[in-house]
Amino acid sequence: MTYTPGTDIDGRQATLGTLRFGAVDSAGVAWFLQSLEGWDSSEVRAEMQDREADHGAWASPVYLGSRPITLSGTVEAPDRASLDNAIDQLTAVPALTDTTLTVWESTPKQAVVRRSGKLLAQPVTDRTATWSVLVTAADPRRYSTTLQSGTTGLPSTTGGLTFPATFPITFSATTVSGQISAANSGSLDTRPVLTITGPVVAPVISALYADGTVRQLIYSLDLATGDVLTIDTDAHTVVLNGATSRRRFLTVSGGWPTIPAAAPGGPTVVSYQFQSNSYNATAMLSAAWRSAWM
Repeated sequence: MTYTPGTDIDGRQATLGTLRFGAVDSAGVAWFLQSLEGWDSSEVRAEMQDREADHGAWASPVYLGSRPITLSGTVEAPDRASLDNAIDQLTAVPALTDTTLTVWESTPKQAVVRRSGKLLAQPVTDRTATWSVLVTAADPRRYSTTLQSGTTGLPSTTGGLTFPATFPITFSATTVSGQISAANSGSLDTRPVLTITGPVVAPVISALYADGTVRQLIYSLDLATGDVLTIDTDAHTVVLNGATSRRRFLTVSGGWPTIPAAAPGGPTVVSYQFQSNSYNATAMLSAAWRSAWM
């Protein structure tokens, strides 16, 4: 059968690196994705210790483990040379380093994976072959393909009472909040990357939750003009100017701030507040995150 390059094929579609399954590539090779095992659920880490002289067991905390994913299907090519090239391409795509796997569901989701098993490609005829690829996502979350972000400066107040004052007095001060509202539409907490750009004196980031709780990241050093401090709340790293660890200068109060899973009524919103004892108009806080699903 002859396929038109660039068209989609009925069935599930996914993209691994630069290779799209469930579609016809520019060479007229049709990639069929027939199985996607492991995308529906990750592994679970849990332990049960039997109770001594009693029924049942003591349950440990339960955590999600890594997510092994097996993609498999068939490939149909216009000729033998095209089939050989397709198999070579398939062999190269699942890298030993981070590769993005995207599954095109009604809400597209992605995971960062690495090749974790032998790639199988078995020719059936001169034009067709079956294939199977095993990859593993170390982070079990399935993330939105849409990267959300926000930026704010330090809170400031303008206007207000000016002396000498004439009655009646009008108070007209305007306060800029210095906050970023971050929303998560998924079913699992997500962890933003926070970036502070100097100059700023001993910056503090406060995460304000709907239940009234507050988590803080308190940095004890000052940032000079041009300094960029990147705080990865998932990796728990604090890096200055992309090169130097500054984790020992960061105090985490109340736990690392995450954006919880969506509530039944809609997305969960967390406000990240930027603070310093000394105001500077050029200091900036940026946040970047993706909604996450189990």
